[in-house]
Amino acid sequence: MENVLIIGSGPAGYTAALYTARANLAPLCLEGELSQDILPGGQLMTTTEVENYPGYPEGVTGPKMMEDFKKQAARFGARFEYKTAAKVDFSGRPLKVWAGEAEYAAKTVIIATGASAKYLGIESEKRFMNRGVSACATCDGALPRFRNKPVVVVGGGDTAMEETLFLANFASEVHLVHRRDKFRASKIMGDRVVRHSKVVVEWNSVVEEILGDDTNGVTGVRLKDVRTGATREIACTGFFAAIGHKPNTDIFQGVLDMADTGYLKTKPDSTYTNVDGVFACGDVKDPTYRQAVTAAGSGCMAALDATRWLEAQET
Repeated sequence: MENVLIIGSGPAGYTAALYTARANLAPLCLEGELSQDILPGGQLMTTTEVENYPGYPEGVTGPKMMEDFKKQAARFGARFEYKTAAKVDFSGRPLKVWAGEAEYAAKTVIIATGASAKYLGIESEKRFMNRGVSACATCDGALPRFRNKPVVVVGGGDTAMEETLFLANFASEVHLVHRRDKFRASKIMGDRVVRHSKVVVEWNSVVEEILGDDTNGVTGVRLKDVRTGATREIACTGFFAAIGHKPNTDIFQGVLDMADTGYLKTKPDSTYTNVDGVFACGDVKDPTYRQAVTAAGSGCMAALDATRWLEAQET
């Protein structure tokens, strides 16, 4: 039986592994399968440049940073398996998790399955991923590629407004594409965007295609007017999808308390879920910040909570 079983990886899962390993709990981390869309290491595995994580003054690639996280945890005895949890049973003791044909029993479980950014689903998004296509303006907006260059944002909610306003600090112009003639966002946020001198709202439009080439990456987008069907092209160096995230919580439906949006609920100022001995950390419980550094901090919290919970069972 495992003292600590971590489901997921990324900054949250690897940090949880590091802290529980240093507590001599020999954690086992099911970090995901190499063949899955949700890669071991989380969303940072599809991020080419990370410049806002402390300790990397020259910046670092997402995969390299996740490799460093994993190596550090392994140094203290954390174990890793390329497996994806497919089923859980938290109704009794021990806690049970299945990954393929393998069954695991654990005293505590830390959930760090993260959230996946939503994209439009067009092929060119995949082609130019990390070469101008992004789903996180806060992560990528300050990169040289986008500075003083035109960029495109797609969305109509508060997230899209926030991304647009953030990008306006760096880009020469931000084209916000929305398929309707009215935002879903709060009025105050929508008004800020409409009034901003560097923002152009492309109403009643959808992105039909992201344009570019293998040398330069994204060079523009082709928009389609949903009313007339007319198309036109806009030159840009970046395409930001701001249509939301989906927490990876499907296997916990009906097992753990979660918000209507699917994010796991935890008790105030902790990582405790509604099931004793089960903890949640990182983007799977965080619809607000979704940063590597906040995920890592949350992973630390989950590890400390799990360690203290185990200690309390022995007294």
